[in-house]
Amino acid sequence: VQLQASGGGLVQAGGSLRLSCAASGVTARFSMAWFRQVPGKERDFVAAIVYARGSALYADSVKGRFTISRDNVKNTMYLQMNSLKPEDTAVYYCAADPYRLVAYDVPGSYDYWGQGTQVTVSS
Repeated sequence: VQLQASGGGLVQAGGSLRLSCAASGVTARFSMAWFRQVPGKERDFVAAIVYARGSALYADSVKGRFTISRDNVKNTMYLQMNSLKPEDTAVYYCAADPYRLVAYDVPGSYDYWGQGTQVTVSS
């Protein structure tokens, strides 16, 4: 399994970005997620799509602003980020695991990680 995150950049507060995670070796049964990390802090859960769960899952801090989706034909996961805030500034990582995860918001639940893409939101 290989994951390649892209789409980060610099944007003003209130703006939008779309992150992509190109996945190889991943099937539709994999659970996939986005996490983010600020230097010196723990990696935080952002959003997940858990196999057979039926709906996307979000951290409270991004609900109503971010949308996670995946295209199983293109083997790509996306994170549409709207109404961005300076506190959204972080390195964003995509993650995948072959199981239907219970602890989908815990980084240690995922076996595979992308390299991260920097998102900077200016005030």
